[in-house]
Amino acid sequence: MYIPKSFEIKDKEQIFSFIKENAFGQLVSTHEGKIFSSHIPFLFDDEENVLLCHVAKPNPQWQDIEGQQVLVSLEGTHGYISPSWYKDVGVPTWNYQAVHINGTAKLVHDEDKLRGMLEALTDIYELQQEQPWKSIYNGKLIQAIVGISIDIEEVQCKFKLGQNRSDTDRLQVIEKLQKKGSIDLAKAMKDTL
Repeated sequence: MYIPKSFEIKDKEQIFSFIKENAFGQLVSTHEGKIFSSHIPFLFDDEENVLLCHVAKPNPQWQDIEGQQVLVSLEGTHGYISPSWYKDVGVPTWNYQAVHINGTAKLVHDEDKLRGMLEALTDIYELQQEQPWKSIYNGKLIQAIVGISIDIEEVQCKFKLGQNRSDTDRLQVIEKLQKKGSIDLAKAMKDTL
């Protein structure tokens, strides 16, 4: 990913936090000589430095992913920025947050490991529910998926949030975003001031 210096994020804790909060993304690999992408949730294990995920068995992406270099693309808040919001001269642009993770994929066949992955992933989202559902993953459900573990080799993090603009322009953009209801993007921009 192209990352100008003003948009590059290097703080490990900030990146890890972003990955955990924006864990739904794209797994990109090749299948039968073509680029293939699946939109799936990921489970980040920062201690083991791996991303874990699974796909349905009918999804052909898993069939030749073993040992492949893959890309995982995660996206945060984003939105259009009008040049009319600047005091200084500008052009239309898009502000966004993104992380690209490169690594080597391995298939996970062990039922206990798959069950553990599913339960951990489910618990992350169910614990936020008023009445959390208790995961019950039996052998039949486990056999319907294929687990994938990605050994992380490189992480790139880009927060393009107007850091190359004056504080005046950035504050005006934040105000416009808040007025149009883009609260998350406005907050992300405020965090870079």
